Amino acid sequence: MGRRKNPFKGRQFTSEVILWAVRWYLQFPISYRDLERMLADRGVTVNHTTLYRWIQTYAPELDKRIRPHLRMTTGSWRVDETYVKVKGRWIYLYRAVDARGQTVDFLLSAKRDAAAARRFFRKVLKQAHTVNPRTVTVDKNAAYPSATRAMKKAGELWRFTKLRQRKYLNNIVEQDHRRVKRLVRPGLGFKGFHSARRTIAGYEIMAMVGKGQVRAVSVNDMPAQASFIASLFGLAA
Repeated sequence: MGRRKNPFKGRQFTSEVILWAVRWYLQFPISYRDLERMLADRGVTVNHTTLYRWIQTYAPELDKRIRPHLRMTTGSWRVDETYVKVKGRWIYLYRAVDARGQTVDFLLSAKRDAAAARRFFRKVLKQAHTVNPRTVTVDKNAAYPSATRAMKKAGELWRFTKLRQRKYLNNIVEQDHRRVKRLVRPGLGFKGFHSARRTIAGYEIMAMVGKGQVRAVSVNDMPAQASFIASLFGLAA
């Protein structure tokens, strides 16, 4: 979906309606049917299956367009995994926050092993808003020492990065998981891995906006948030 093309071309509804619906779904614990009723209350008739398609299209697009505007996170990472249900199976969601509780990054993975941990760390380190960490605090999962050793040996991770396996220090990221859980719960799980990945990307990037991680938007400033997101798509809020 290129910036030069109209990302809303061919849609039956206006860009304002679509972005309003997408923003609300990705920030609040509501189902597609809840959102359908909310729009109906505003005089807009949209089927819940259409709303699902909007999320699948625009959630990853928001993730892509918002990332260049994120503030830098710190070099003190708290890393942990939580679980989401996909097609009746539990899948692992790797997440990291910094010492201030700002989201560093996330990765959905079918496995919980050293290879998955390395994929997550590699993804984090590629982002413009992250730095090579001074400390990485994790739980007792043996995959993390293996992953960090291999990455240091390969020159992918700063060789002075300190790995701390202290679960009590990870309360900040464990508490942050609850927000994701609240958002997932109304949908009763995901029907497929890729739909889960796209939706969760929207949950996470909009959480970053809500936390004030975007340079142009203060914490929980909904009008500024709406204006910022409209500007990403070349629209006036």
